[in-house]
This record gives sequence, C-alpha cells and structure tokens, in this order.
Amino acid sequence: MSNDIKVLPLIPLRGIIIFPYMVMHFDVGREKSILALEDAMINKQEIFLAAQMEAKIEEPDEDGIYSMGTICTIKQMLKLPGDTVRVLVEGKKRAKINVYVEKEPFMKVEIEEIEDNKSSDENKQTALTRLVSESFDSYMKLSSAVPSDVPISLEDIDDDLGRFADTICSYLIVKQEKKQEILEAVDTTKRLEIILEVLRSEIEILEVEKEIGNKVREKIDKGQKDYYLREQIKVMQEELGEDDDDKKEQKKYKNKISRAKLPKDVKAKALHELNKLKNAGSFSSEGGVIRSYLDWILDLPWNVKTEDHIDIKKSRDILNDEHYGIEEVKNRIIEYLAVKEMSNSIKGPILCLVGPPGVGKTSIAKSIAHAINRNFVRMSLGGVSDEADIRGHRKTYVGAIPGRIIYSMKQAKSTNPLFLLDEIDKMGEGYKGDPAAALLEVLDSEQNFSFRDHYLELDYDLSDVMFVTTANTLETIPTPLLDRMEIIEVSGYTSEEKFNIAKKYLVPKELKEHSIDSKKIVFTDNSINCIIDNYTRESGVRNLERKIAAIIRKAIAEMLEKNKETITITATITKKYLGNDMYTYDKVDGEDKVGVVTGMAWTGYGGDTLPVEVAVMPGSGKLSITGQLGDVMKESAEAGFSYVRTNANKYKINEKFYKEKDVHIHVPEGAVPKDGPSAGVTMITAMVSALSNRKVKHNVAMTGEITLTGRVLPIGGLKEKSLAAYRAGIDTIIIPKQNEKDLRKIPKSVTNKVNFVLAEKVDDVIKNALVGEDNNGNKTS
Repeated sequence: MSNDIKVLPLIPLRGIIIFPYMVMHFDVGREKSILALEDAMINKQEIFLAAQMEAKIEEPDEDGIYSMGTICTIKQMLKLPGDTVRVLVEGKKRAKINVYVEKEPFMKVEIEEIEDNKSSDENKQTALTRLVSESFDSYMKLSSAVPSDVPISLEDIDDDLGRFADTICSYLIVKQEKKQEILEAVDTTKRLEIILEVLRSEIEILEVEKEIGNKVREKIDKGQKDYYLREQIKVMQEELGEDDDDKKEQKKYKNKISRAKLPKDVKAKALHELNKLKNAGSFSSEGGVIRSYLDWILDLPWNVKTEDHIDIKKSRDILNDEHYGIEEVKNRIIEYLAVKEMSNSIKGPILCLVGPPGVGKTSIAKSIAHAINRNFVRMSLGGVSDEADIRGHRKTYVGAIPGRIIYSMKQAKSTNPLFLLDEIDKMGEGYKGDPAAALLEVLDSEQNFSFRDHYLELDYDLSDVMFVTTANTLETIPTPLLDRMEIIEVSGYTSEEKFNIAKKYLVPKELKEHSIDSKKIVFTDNSINCIIDNYTRESGVRNLERKIAAIIRKAIAEMLEKNKETITITATITKKYLGNDMYTYDKVDGEDKVGVVTGMAWTGYGGDTLPVEVAVMPGSGKLSITGQLGDVMKESAEAGFSYVRTNANKYKINEKFYKEKDVHIHVPEGAVPKDGPSAGVTMITAMVSALSNRKVKHNVAMTGEITLTGRVLPIGGLKEKSLAAYRAGIDTIIIPKQNEKDLRKIPKSVTNKVNFVLAEKVDDVIKNALVGEDNNGNKTS
C-alpha cells in the first residue's frame, strides 16, 4: 500500500460505482459538481469520484459519502440543454478520503492512493481466477447485458488479478452496496471471492427467469397451435357439411330468442348482438362479453307474471297467523290491499315500514307477498354508496354487470313480484353518484315503466312491481325519496306481546330447527318472562330468539350427558344456563326527593327512564349542564332556566337566585350521548324543586317539550316511553295534552294501571309533580 497523497475535487455519485480501468459517461446537474468538474479540467483533468449512500439526498455531507472511491481522468465534457453536463471518465486507481479540505463552493478532499494487496497463495488465486472465468462465461450466456467481445478482452488481462476482477465487476448488474463492497476489497483474493459469490447468485436468478420465460413461451406457442388446429377443424367440418361448436352455440341462442317471447325492441337488440357474436369469434374477449349479455337478456322475466289472489279475509288470517300484536300495522296493510282489490290495480303509494330493529318489518313484507300470491325478492340497501349498484355499469367496462334492481328481477322470475328494499335509510352518497337519486325513478309509478339499466341499455317495465321499503329512522332518508312513500310505523313490542310471540312462535320454531320434540323440552311461562326481563333489552324479538336457541342447545347437551328424557325450563334453570342477569330495569326510589325528577327517553332499542338531577349552590348565577347532552337538549335546559327566572315569584323562588346561586343540571350515565327536546318539562320541574326546596313525587314520570311562555308541546315515542316508565314502577305519567291521541296506541295492560295526566302548561306539570304548596295556595301531596 503506497502513501501517495493528492488533493482533488470530489463529485458524489448517485447510484453509480466506478472501478479502476472502467470507462463510463454520466450526467452532472448539481451546481457543486459542475464547479468541481471545471476545477478538474484546469488541473490535470483528474477528479475523485465516490458514491453517496442515499441517492435521494440533494446535497450530502461527508457522513453521507463513502470514503473509498476512484481517481478518474476526464476524457470528454459535453454541455446539454438545461444546465446539464455529460462527462466521459476513465477510472485509474482506488483511493481513500483522509480529510475534506474544502466544502464550498465545491468539495475538495485529500486522498490517499490504494494499491492492490496481492496474496502469496498463487494456487488459490489461480483456482479463483478459473472459477470466476467459468462463472462469468455462464453469466454471459444467460444475460443479454454483456457484450459478446468481453471474453477476448479478459484474456489479455488475466495475469493482473486486480484489473481482471475490476473489469468483470464493471459488467455485473448488482446493487450499489455490493459493488461498493467489491471496491473496498483491497485484497485481490477477497475481491475475487465476493465476485464469485455474486456471479453464482445472479446465475441462479437468471436460470429461474429463463425457466419462467420458456414456460410462458410454451403456453403462447400452445395457444397458437390450438388456434390453428381449431381453424383446421372448422374447415374440415365445413367440407363435411357439419356445424362447428360456434355455429351450434349460435343456433342455440337463436332458438332461445325465438321461444322467449321477448318485446319487439328487446328481440331486435338480442338478434343484433347475436350477429356480432358470429363475427367476433368464440375465443375473443368480445365474444365472452356478448354471450354474457345475451344470457342476461334471456334470463330476465319480460312477460312472466304471477296471478294475484287478493282475499281480504285470507290476508288478515295470514297476517294474524304469522305476526302477533302490531294490530295497527296489520289494519293499515289490510286497508291497502282492500283498495287494490276494489280498484283492480296494484299501483299506489310505496309502503315504508319504519321501526326499531327486530320488530318484524321484513317478515311483514314476506307475509304481504304470501297473502297476495306474489313472488318475494329482497334487496338490502345498507352501505350502498354507488349509483352503479342501482343502475349497473355500462358493458364497455371490464367485468360489467347489471345493477341490483335488474339482478333482483332475475331472481324474482316474474315481472310483478313484491320487491322489498331493505334498510333504505342506510344508503350513503359517494364520489360515484347518489344511489338515492337513482331510486327516485324506480319508486315513481309515472316513470318506472321504462327503467333503463346502464348494462342492458333497454327499457325494463317495473310498473307491475309492488315495492315495500323498510327503515329504522326517517331522518336519513332524502326528502324527495320520502315523498314517494307512505309511512307505516312499526313500534316495539310490550313485554306481554314478547311473551306471546316467544310462546306461540319463537319456542316452537327453535325446537323445530333443533329437531327436538316440543314434549321433551318445555318452557314455563316464568322462564320466558325471565328471559324477556333479565336477558334482553330491545324493541324487537331478535335477541330473545337467540337466547331461546341458546337455552335449547344447553338443554340438549344436559339431556345427552345425564341421560334425561325431558327437561322443563324454569326461571331457575334459565338463570343457570344464561348466567347472571344481563339487564335490570331501573326501579324508582320509594322516597320523594328535592331536585330529582324521573324523565322518559326513546332509544333505538325502545324506551327508558331518564333521571334528571339539579343541584343549587352559592355562586354568581352560573348554569352548568352535564351528562353528554346534545345541542337540542342543552337549548331546552337554557329555555327552562329562563322560564324559571321569569316565573320565580310564582314558585316561591328568590327572584335574585340567578345572581346568588349556581345551578347544575346533570343527566346520569354521562358516557351515553343524549339529545332531543322532550326532557324540557323534566328539567324545569327539577330546577323549580331544587330552587324552592319542594320535593318531587317519586312515583311520577314526565315528558314534553317546553316554550319560554310555559306551553308544553307534543313529543314522539310515547308508547315506548310509557312502557319503560311502567316497568320502572311509575304509576303516574305526565304527558303533553296534544299527545292524548297517542294513548290509544298504548296497551290496555298499561293504561289500566297507570294514571296519565295531560298537561297544557308547565303549571299543570308542577302542580302534579311537586309536594307542598305554591304561591297561589294550591296544595299537592
């Protein structure tokens, strides 16, 4: 190793490694690199080239540049458009950076030339040289990147092992890190060992590539061979007067089209597509698209109808047999069918069944189809956010199919099915269009006689279809779509209704599904009530059915394990099978309290009681509202606070309380979001109680929206709220006067045991809810 020291300008290279004896050109665009080139041209045309570790870095520092590089001579420079210089260099010697002399305006480094370190073991070097030569020959045969005259040039330098190794390495296509490792290998034996390892690895990869290429070529050749053979078979079949497979297929399609009794325009379109199939060829991609299109046309019902049998008495019997309770819903459906029978037309408003999950909306639609002898088809709209889901894709797209309306009509196998659009409130609007807008044409009887799917590009008549939709809420249904539908509310079931549904329908159904005789597993009334009260909390009966199925499974297991012939399911056994109670309904406190009022709320799972607490403390009139309340509920609290301030004297409240007292309103279960205006009267009552120190009756619950003038406005969900209050032990419920008409929806089992107080003003609420005497001398107890 010599100690020759030089100071040369440095150019960091990106993704390039230059070896001694290697001639190469590259482009230079960075300002510092161009300045370094110009300096080198002035001083002996020598420059030091070293690779930078990260190619994406624009201006690397000394830590980002490899210390080992190559001293090169600049052979040629050519200026290109765009301030870029193309330079041709020849590698001379390895060198290592000792120190950076300058960094601005370009890099200058002090370098130390490195001589090759030759091994004394000549036999090992000879063996390595032979192995590398043989491997390189194999590499050249497999790779097209190495010129054919390279072996001749290698023969002239095989006595200089360092140059021999560097020359071979300059032709290898390997990663920068591996080339840098070879450049830094000063010992020629070590260098040859690394090159041999790289060559063998590359040969293995190239052999795999060649094998894959051969297989692909064989498949292509086989495909061409098959094509020629098929063409020859066609010619021979024509000579013999026989039909080939293509002609047989075309005849088959033509016969299907003639027998299908298609509308005139549809038949013309089908024959046009069949003619295109003749010219397309059986194995072309277009042929596959045409066949798929013809299959869709032929599979759709164009003139197939089922005969309606609308018998009102029979329809009512079917609805009663298949659904317990929900009398108002069944009556509305009977009215709907009666009009259809009388007018001899099925056109009319689209029914929309709205209610919480599990109350039987889908099964009601099935019962309607059963009652009028129509095929039933269901299409779920939950999560649909693409207009193409309704109207389909144009068949020019790869993998195009019709929309879900046409797909469902194919399933229905008739042009007049009962078509259930399930979960219509769960549709979304995406960047690919609004599916709700596409449904406007489907649900409009003035337009749907010519519904046009993008895939079919033909008018399809949907006017004979009876559409029924379902939803959990009306809030997310667009107004134009809602305008086309007639709303039928399907409210939740009472505990009594759930008991009868479970006993008459769910238990027999689950026993049948589990292939168990109803005499072997018997459910007592107490066990069913136990499941309803302690293990389910829902408006519908879906979870109730799951619990019954779970009990039956456990009972079967116990019968087999203990060799029992029968099992009677009691409340005790129910608790044993299902474990600890999952739900307990809130029971009202038996003591009258100040500032605590029982309100009522509606949730997606039915009604619930909602206690409201108010605390009053010395302060400056600050109003605090907690319990994760929504904006509407907060506004109700603020309106109630203003009403109490306005009428403080009436309720024996210090008129300056808003200056001397802080009022804190809290609705427990703070982790549960709550919103809506119906807690207005509850919050006013709690504030009046806390500020006047008058107790609230523990057996009273209330609901109603309030105004600043003290009017009590109507609310929704009265049936569910009343059921929840009844379960909690309430015997007096205060409701808005305008909700009197909704009392008929509440079961008699509740109205017979609960006193409903109708309130027009807040005074009516206070009078019936608080204990004590007000300023007007009115007493409550």
